[in-house]
Amino acid sequence: MAADKMIAGRPAALPPFETILARLRATPAVSALGVFSVRIGAAGFAYGAQVIMARMMGGAEYGIFATVWVWIAILGHTATLGLSQGACRFLPADQALDRLDSVRGFLLGGALASLAGGFALSLGGLAVAAAQGGLLAGPYGTPILLAAVVVPLFAFQDYLEGVARSQNWPLLAIAPPYLLRQGLIMAAMVAAVLLGAPAEAWVAIACTLAATGLAAALQAAMLLVRLRRALPAGPRLYRWQLWLGACLPIAAGDLAASAFGFVDVVILGFLVPPEAIGLYFAATRIQQFVAFVHYAASATTAQRLAAARARGDEAGLGRLVRGQARWTFLATAGVGLGILAVAPLLLGLFGEAFRASLPVLAILVAGSVAASLFGPGEDVLTMLGGERLCAGITLAALALAALLCLILVPWLGVAGAALGVAAAQIGRGLAMALGARAIHGLATPVLGLSRKAA
Repeated sequence: MAADKMIAGRPAALPPFETILARLRATPAVSALGVFSVRIGAAGFAYGAQVIMARMMGGAEYGIFATVWVWIAILGHTATLGLSQGACRFLPADQALDRLDSVRGFLLGGALASLAGGFALSLGGLAVAAAQGGLLAGPYGTPILLAAVVVPLFAFQDYLEGVARSQNWPLLAIAPPYLLRQGLIMAAMVAAVLLGAPAEAWVAIACTLAATGLAAALQAAMLLVRLRRALPAGPRLYRWQLWLGACLPIAAGDLAASAFGFVDVVILGFLVPPEAIGLYFAATRIQQFVAFVHYAASATTAQRLAAARARGDEAGLGRLVRGQARWTFLATAGVGLGILAVAPLLLGLFGEAFRASLPVLAILVAGSVAASLFGPGEDVLTMLGGERLCAGITLAALALAALLCLILVPWLGVAGAALGVAAAQIGRGLAMALGARAIHGLATPVLGLSRKAA
C-alpha cells in the first residue's frame, strides 16, 4: 500500500512536475509576464525601427511618417466596430455556457465585419483628404494613399488579436502584430534604402503595408489551425443585435482611446513644424514601454473577468481585480523609473537634438504611473457591462486632453501637450474606477483594495 502511494520516491498525491508548470503558466501573472516580455521585444524592434527611420529620413520626413502612422492606428482600431474587444467579452462567456454556435458565428462575422469596416474607413478617409484640396498633391499625398491600403489589414489583425486573447493564447495574440510586424518594418526599410529607394515617408509606409499584410496572413493561418483543434465544426448563430449593442459603444470607446493616445500628436500637427512633432513622437515611442504594462495585464486578465462573471464566481472575480490592480501599479512604477534612468541614452540614439524631449518623456511617464493607481476600471466596465459609460468617460477625457493641448501648447510648446495628456489620463483613470464601483461594486484602486464596495 505504501508503495502504491509512492512514485519514484515521491508521494503520488503530488502532481507531476509538468502539471505544476502547466498550472503556473496558466496563471494571469505569469501570462502577463510573458505578454510583457513579448511587447518589450516588440518595442525593441519598434524603437530600433524609429531610430533608423529618424536617422535616415530626417526630422521633416519622420514627422510626416509619424502623423500618417497615427491615423492608421486610429482608423484601424476603430474599423473593427468594437468586435476585437467584444471577442474577449462574448467568446469566453459563450464557451463557458457551451453556446458554440454563437462562438462560431462571432468568429466569422467579426472577421468579415472588421475587413469591411477597414475598407469603409479607408474610402471615407480618402474622400476627406481629397476634399482638403492640395493635401493629396503635397508631401502627405503618397503616404496617405498607401495608408488607405494598410487600414483594412490593420483592422483585420486587430480583430485576430482580440480572438486570440479571448482564448487565453496571449503570445499568439501579440507576437505577430507587435513582434513580427515591427521586425519586418525595420528589415524592409533598411533593405529598401540599401536597394536605392529614397529615405522618405512614403517608403516607410510602403514597408508598413508589406509587413502588416504578411504578419496578418501568418497570424490568421496559425489562429485558424488552433481554433479548428479547439472548436468542433457545426452551425453558426449570428446575434448581431446583442453583439453590436455592446460592441458599438466599445468601438466608440476604442476610437476615443486611440485618439486619446494620439490627440497630442494630431494637435501638434496643426500648431508646430514637423521637426517638433518628430521630437515629441520619439518621446512617446519610449513612453510606450510603460504603457505596455497595462496592456499585458489587460491582455491576460480581461477575458478572465468575463468568464468568471459568466460562471457566477464572484469571489474569483474580486481576486482577479485585486491582483491586476496591485501588480499593474507596481510594474508600471518600476518600468517607469527604469525608463527615466536610461532616457538620455535612448533619446540620444535618435539624434543629439532629441535629448530635448526628456522633460516631455518624464511628464508622460508620470501620468501613466499616476493613472495606474486607479486599477482596471476600464476592463471591468468593458467586460462586465458598462461599456457605454466607459465610452463616455473616454470621450470626455479626449475632449479634456484636446482642450488642454490647445491651451498649453501655444504657451509651453510640446511640454504643454504632454501635460495636457497626462492630466486627462489621470482623470480618466479616476472616472473609470468610480464607474466600476458604482455599477459592479468592485473597488479597483490600489489604495482602496482593502475596502469592500458598499
